[in-house]
Amino acid sequence: MAENMQQPAENSAMLMTISRLISSKLDLADLLKYIVRAASQVVGAERASLYLLDEKTQELYFDVALGLPPEVQKMRFKLGEGYAGACAKEAKSILVNDVSGDSAHSKRVDNRSGYVTRSILSSPIVMRGRVLGVIQALNRVEGPFTGADIQTFEAFASQIAVAIENARLFSSLREEKRRLQVFFTNTNEGAVLTGPGGEILLANDVAGNYLSQGEAPRRDIAAAFAGMDMNPALDKILSAQPQVMEFSLEREKPKKLFLEGSAIKLQRKGEKEAVECEGWLWLFRDATARHAEQQLERSFLSLVSHKLRTPLTVINGYSQTLCEELAPGAPASPFALKAAATIGGQGRKLSALVEELISFVSMDELSAASLEKAAIKPCELLEEACRLFDDTHAGDKIMRVDSGENAPPAAPGQATLAFARNCAADVPEFQGDRRRLARALACLLDNAVKFNAKKSKLVRLLCSHEGGMVKLSVEDNGAGIPPEEFSRIFDKFYQVENSFSGQVEGWGIGLAFVRKVASAHGGEVSVKSELDKGSVFTITLPAACPP
Repeated sequence: MAENMQQPAENSAMLMTISRLISSKLDLADLLKYIVRAASQVVGAERASLYLLDEKTQELYFDVALGLPPEVQKMRFKLGEGYAGACAKEAKSILVNDVSGDSAHSKRVDNRSGYVTRSILSSPIVMRGRVLGVIQALNRVEGPFTGADIQTFEAFASQIAVAIENARLFSSLREEKRRLQVFFTNTNEGAVLTGPGGEILLANDVAGNYLSQGEAPRRDIAAAFAGMDMNPALDKILSAQPQVMEFSLEREKPKKLFLEGSAIKLQRKGEKEAVECEGWLWLFRDATARHAEQQLERSFLSLVSHKLRTPLTVINGYSQTLCEELAPGAPASPFALKAAATIGGQGRKLSALVEELISFVSMDELSAASLEKAAIKPCELLEEACRLFDDTHAGDKIMRVDSGENAPPAAPGQATLAFARNCAADVPEFQGDRRRLARALACLLDNAVKFNAKKSKLVRLLCSHEGGMVKLSVEDNGAGIPPEEFSRIFDKFYQVENSFSGQVEGWGIGLAFVRKVASAHGGEVSVKSELDKGSVFTITLPAACPP
């Protein structure tokens, strides 16, 4: 009676000791070896085996096979095969004290290892309802396996499940840390990992070179970026909804430095699919040289364009005087008339190109703060856009018909342009930069004519009001734009293939300027197009322009 009461107490003490040892091991390989050695001691068996489940193939394999030949260690067992397979499949313990006459016993291991299995106790290793593997005890040393052994072994298996899961998690975290360390060490970019509030957790040497300035490491990203002009501001980034935010950093002293990069929000889904911010990854690179080149390029273009503007004004003025002096009926040769008209037409085109260059130079500085806002009457805005368009195309061999809604037939050797303008009566006055909006519309009108190779051209300039938004649209009957080009046509210096649209004068910056103007007004520009039928470009602006 005393012996029967003493045995459970001894087993319980042994399990407590083994549990403490198991929980102290975080290296998976060492843990599994210890488990196999301890398993036989728990129930007094000759030896033990540990199988893990391959979740992809749904097969059991020996992760640790102490004392087994190499060819046995490579063996795999399907779910349901042998005692181990049945234990894993049913997630229930199996006790058999005489396997010799049991057909369920798989003798593959015995046949290859030479070991004779007489009795066996198998328990599943289960974690949160998921089978991780099977632990087996073979050949009890004294007497048969008992029901008490099952209880002890199942308790041991539960401890194994927790230990394996912890070791796997630790191994995964260690591997992730190693990969992160490799990335941080080898990347040429500055990389800083912070917590949700900006506290620095990890930074590579490249980031340290940019941010430390020879001082002690900073504790948070705000201190690291101190002394630099940041755009957008740090608090706006940390409170932003997008997962990725582009930013730039500029410092004047002790040496000019311009950094640009991305702030990546690290998120996870919490309860009820809510998204929680776990931290930020800040990646940035030195763009000082490129920024200086861009500044130099803009300065050069500004200088050239302004130097060209003065002589072009003189050329255009004198060519206009010559055309008036050499008017039809005046004593002049046809060649002189043609020469004066050509000089005037080409001078105006060159002036338009110079104006585009000036627009490009000032484009990057264009913002809501730089707008010269005033009350705008929509009809007057359309008239001003038409005047700018006319100034550019005066002298072109295009017969313009203002009243037509359909493109009239063109005479041989001459193109016709039906130009329709319509401003809805309900469009209210709105605040904006009239000069820049008029030039943006003139750019759209210019494109509607330049990129239309048809002899009978049709352009409509429309203004409407919908849902608190003012819509300024330019329609044409040109070749249309392929859908794959929609995302690129608003990029600077980009034009649709010449073979598609025909080679035309221009820098490819008109649409980029239009988008910049619309954005500065708190609006946007969009395009709808159908091949062989034409395109519609629409500038959508809030009727109440933001301050």
